[in-house]
Amino acid sequence: MPEKKLPTNWSRVVLAWVKPKVDDGKWPAKRSIGEDATIWAGLIVDGHDKIAAELFYRHEDDQEQVDRMQLRYNDEYFARFPIEKLGRYTYRVRAWVDQFATWQDQFRRRVEGGDEEYEIQSELKEGAALLRRASSETTSSDAKALAAYADAFEAGDVKKALERQVLELAQNNDPREGAVVSDTYEIDADPELARFAAWYEFFPRSAEMSSEKGSPEHATLDDAAHLLPRIKELGFDIVYLPPVHPIGRTHRKGKDNAPKARAGEPGSPWAIGAKEGGHKAIHPDLGGMKAFDRFVEKANSLRLQVALDIAFQTSPDHPYVKAHPDWFKQRPDGTIRYAENPPKKYQDVYPLNFESDEWQSLWQEMKSVFEFWIGHGVRIFRVDNPHTKPFAFWEWCILELRRAHPDLIFLAEAFSRPKIMYQLAKLGYNNSYTYFTWRNTKEEIIEYCRELYDTEIAEFFRPNFWPNTPDILHEYLVHGGRPAHVIRLVLASTLSSAYGLYGPPYEHVDNRQAPGREEYANNEKYEVRSWSWNDTNSLQPLMKRINRIRHDNPALQFMRNLTFVDTDSPHLIAYTKKKGDNLILVVVNLDPYHEHQGMLHLPLKDLDIPTDRPYEVHDLIGGERYYWSGPNNFVKLNPHVSPAHIFKVHVRTTREWDFDYYM
Repeated sequence: MPEKKLPTNWSRVVLAWVKPKVDDGKWPAKRSIGEDATIWAGLIVDGHDKIAAELFYRHEDDQEQVDRMQLRYNDEYFARFPIEKLGRYTYRVRAWVDQFATWQDQFRRRVEGGDEEYEIQSELKEGAALLRRASSETTSSDAKALAAYADAFEAGDVKKALERQVLELAQNNDPREGAVVSDTYEIDADPELARFAAWYEFFPRSAEMSSEKGSPEHATLDDAAHLLPRIKELGFDIVYLPPVHPIGRTHRKGKDNAPKARAGEPGSPWAIGAKEGGHKAIHPDLGGMKAFDRFVEKANSLRLQVALDIAFQTSPDHPYVKAHPDWFKQRPDGTIRYAENPPKKYQDVYPLNFESDEWQSLWQEMKSVFEFWIGHGVRIFRVDNPHTKPFAFWEWCILELRRAHPDLIFLAEAFSRPKIMYQLAKLGYNNSYTYFTWRNTKEEIIEYCRELYDTEIAEFFRPNFWPNTPDILHEYLVHGGRPAHVIRLVLASTLSSAYGLYGPPYEHVDNRQAPGREEYANNEKYEVRSWSWNDTNSLQPLMKRINRIRHDNPALQFMRNLTFVDTDSPHLIAYTKKKGDNLILVVVNLDPYHEHQGMLHLPLKDLDIPTDRPYEVHDLIGGERYYWSGPNNFVKLNPHVSPAHIFKVHVRTTREWDFDYYM
């Protein structure tokens, strides 16, 4: 065994860990405007000495600030700072033995224990020496105050030695000998909409206002703009458009993904590119670029944000195919390879080859697609299949875009393996689709949410819950009908503070599934549909109420404050969300067919609910008010009436209850 040399620099304090940090600090953690960043450090020291710790933090554009960290328990120290600006924050921790706090603690115990007078006087001299040392090494105006306290100690003033003020004075001017300093870690600050937003997806070509005609006409973006006030009234924050570019004609798919389109069939918007242009053009039937600009302007005037689909693939007719054939995967005979996932074939789509010999020009061009739409007022992008493009591309592209535009939001449509989804989040995606659609039982939902919110995954992965998409219509919605749609809407909108709907079929409870496929029949991906936008029998009133509840209750605007509540029924799921004094309790019957009842077992102490008096629960969906007492309370939910409660819990003071009694 080689000889171990004596260390030249060492500290009695051991910094065991710091969090949040992602992959040991390789990637930044994520927070958003309106959140606090709470920093934790595990610190230990030999013996019984006190530890002092400081948190240094700064926004990339600001000066560094410092706050003292507080001891929680089990040698865990914390401090927090507000996320107030977009961009990147950095932080580090410094810790050392707090000699004066250690001395004062021991001195207090000597005094309280009745030590002899000569021992007390001797200890006072030691305390005075610590203060004089701090006084000699500080350049602040505190030097005189430290010296004055030292004089008082030497004069035998026990009372002054026990003051809180002298402790704070000594700590602020501590020489910090033997300090240990952590590495510097990073936190990305995202827009609030990355954390709290309701997304509404619809195809603008299906925005025709009337359904009385035999065949709906292809609508324009100006027609679609007429729907924006309604979407805003429903309480949505982001309106998301599938691709709005020219659609290829070669190998165009027909209705319900038929291999060949009939005359007049519009094709899939994801088969991007035609003679009219490619990724930087608007389909002429949608009204062109000016109509798009008017759509964005109208949305912004309503305080709606527009999200645009970005799909890095082309039709055979895209201008890229002729101008840059080397950007595509080619067969040995020189023909371009279309997309396929054997046995499925997508002859209307050409995948781009991100590792071609001309990859640098391709990468630059793809980045410029984002920049083009940013120039037209788009700040939010839903990216199609990002897991099929190189991770290195996304790491470079997103970082470069955010240097100029820190307000960008990227939603990853990556229904892939968990580690791939998580890697995309580390690379810069603010939001991600999830497996929520396929988590339908009580056990599945609890297990999945605990993975997302109660592990280190929560530091970088922000789930966006969607009950449906144009590609996905789950069996639960197919067979459960309207009650199932209500159940999944409540779950999506309250389990996650970011959620979305493929709106028209969801609000109209269109649960017709294509034979043999987990997607909608008469799929809007391949045809123009017509919807009764103002149908009073739709779920629109419930959507409006749910989104209003979310906006009125801060507890529902955050993700990592989710706590599940025990119930004695496998069909009833219950959970709370708390922010400050705003406490929300959600109870859902997961069975869309039958009524179920059971007892909830609330952890009153954890929820700051007194055990000595009743408390009020106000159902924000139906309006009913109940008065509960104690931890165990009865709930019954009929899915054909209302399968869910969203309770706002109000803890009344004793005086409030007395007032009600005398009234």
